[in-house]
Amino acid sequence: MRFAGKRVLVTGGARGIGAAAVEGFLKEGAHVAIGARSQASYDAFARAHPDARIVPALGEIGSRVACAKVVAAAEIALGGLDILVNSAGYFAEVPVEEIDQEHWDRIMETNVAGTFFCSQAALPELRKNKGNIVNVASDAGLIGYPLGAAYSASKAAVINLSRAMVLELARDIRINCVAPGNVDTDMIAKAAEASGNATTYLTRAHARSPMQRMATPQEVADTILYLASEQASFVNGAILSVDGGGVCGF
Repeated sequence: MRFAGKRVLVTGGARGIGAAAVEGFLKEGAHVAIGARSQASYDAFARAHPDARIVPALGEIGSRVACAKVVAAAEIALGGLDILVNSAGYFAEVPVEEIDQEHWDRIMETNVAGTFFCSQAALPELRKNKGNIVNVASDAGLIGYPLGAAYSASKAAVINLSRAMVLELARDIRINCVAPGNVDTDMIAKAAEASGNATTYLTRAHARSPMQRMATPQEVADTILYLASEQASFVNGAILSVDGGGVCGF
């Protein structure tokens, strides 16, 4: 029960990696605010976990004002905050020549601005409670992704943003990143469908790792929980890859 009595906000907590992290925190005693875009997303998670110690923190992220509202909702409902997991993200494959302003802005607002401004809004509580932040980056922030120029740029920004924040905040707040490779979630399933040949896409997604498979959401969540726990009390500014060795090369 590493998180008994801890108060946790997980953005993007109703689906995928975020949902797996929420489940992990709950199993280990935490009270969790689920950041979700809509009441429907939160309600779907709540129906599947009827006895869970969860509260909603609803709203879009991508601007300072919007992030402040989500964080404030979580802090009010939980009575404070000890851990922030920035898991909300947006991914879509677009060739370089076809990236337009709308795609670029949505990627950067959700993945970069959302991560930064949620973290900024949470700083007073986290500093008071000697808390920590775990940012969900990607191996795309460490290596390039074809058809993912904007996404790769956004996740590289999350990684270096985290490092820069550590240099200012390390005495009070730990900040670390998990960098997953391909993960078996609905996000990659949608990308596979959008590719026009889902079978080929998923075969390649498995083959990208030397271990010849994708990660499970639980495997990424386990790494998030480690970074958020006292077991990682002297881990600050780390970027932990969960990609089966994909960043080693192809």
